[in-house]
Amino acid sequence: MIIVTIIKMQNLNPPRSIALIDVNNFYVSCERVFNPKLINKPVVVLSNNDGCAVARSNEVKALGVQMGAPWFKLKDMARQHGIIGLSSNYALYADMSNRVMSILREYSPDQEVYSIDESFLDLTGFQSRDLTRYGQHMRKRILKWTGLPVCVGIGSTKTLAKLANHCAKKRPVFNGVCNFNTMKPDELDSLLSEIEVGEIWGVGRKLAPKLEALGFRSVLNLKRADPARLRQQFSVVMEKTIRELNGTVCIELEEMAPAKKQIISSRSFGQSVRDYASLAESITLYMSRAAEKLRRQQSFSGSVYVYIRTSPFKPDDPFYSNGMTLPLPSPTDDTRQLVNVALWALKQIYRPNYNYAKAGVMLSELVPAQGVQTDLFSQAQANPKSSALMSAMDSINQKLGRETVKLASEGFRRPWKMKQGNKSPAYTTRWSEIPTIFS
Repeated sequence: MIIVTIIKMQNLNPPRSIALIDVNNFYVSCERVFNPKLINKPVVVLSNNDGCAVARSNEVKALGVQMGAPWFKLKDMARQHGIIGLSSNYALYADMSNRVMSILREYSPDQEVYSIDESFLDLTGFQSRDLTRYGQHMRKRILKWTGLPVCVGIGSTKTLAKLANHCAKKRPVFNGVCNFNTMKPDELDSLLSEIEVGEIWGVGRKLAPKLEALGFRSVLNLKRADPARLRQQFSVVMEKTIRELNGTVCIELEEMAPAKKQIISSRSFGQSVRDYASLAESITLYMSRAAEKLRRQQSFSGSVYVYIRTSPFKPDDPFYSNGMTLPLPSPTDDTRQLVNVALWALKQIYRPNYNYAKAGVMLSELVPAQGVQTDLFSQAQANPKSSALMSAMDSINQKLGRETVKLASEGFRRPWKMKQGNKSPAYTTRWSEIPTIFS
């Protein structure tokens, strides 16, 4: 009797309930919150230097514009269909993202911020609630408090939650919330048979043709595959994907984002750069940004990489590309020390009479700040005020705005800075650009 009772209780255990909340067309939606004239209009948000489409409204997608399409090739179509191209406003997007994630934190103590517009929540402990209605409540609150539309997908694994979110977006019958856990097995399989295999999280465009060639055209086809056999043909990631499609949790929520192993900061210039002084300004700026990120994740860097290159797309200009990696005497997070090393490397690789199009830096050999190994003669040991100074700089810039306090070698005019010809104001992060209502 005891054994039978245990078996029955095990069968009564409900499946995991993982929710994925995703903001619809995030960059475009952020722009529409503060500019209602953009609603129902075809809108694209462009990459650095107004290069390519990195976000598209549904109206633009309906016109057949692909992700990553170069803006200069869309000019004729834009004039014909009234497509509005906006420069990326990263400060606005980051702030709106933080607001959404803060709201979602109230719905579950177990949250993984997966990307700027996506978040996983573990709702397994909320079985007494109607999770579909719970998801609708999330949508209504986020829309009311931020103006951003979201969709919610719920499944027993992260992979199924992503697919459920896809259905919530693409199928109006779900009204923005799709809960796989409330579906009967045959009903769910019927739905999965209608979804292309390329829509599975972790499959994408590269693996989809290979899977289709093997006969796995739908999600259901892959769900019924032998995970061990496909692991041999592809990788352990494929095996985990198949098991997750069958309800076995293989990928847990990461409540704390893992520290990055490398930090890269680079940009293409808004116009060609020939002189060393302008390159030095850009390298100083990029290293300052990288050092901020380094301190934010409480790490020290053990090496610095610097590179510069001309444009490979201008056959009439001579091409030059070079980079240099320098190990540091001891790991550090001090912007001044990192910039000094980077500028020394720049002097070694710089060549005059070239039209440089891009520069960048990379911090590698990252180690935790706590308990970092130093030596008796290291710069970190010799300058105990370094940590306090960097902390003060970060605090001031966080409160009063980026680059309120900066190194003078970053420059002020910056003719080389990236193009943002149609950038919206920093509505939520700069006092002078807060929207004003006139009565």
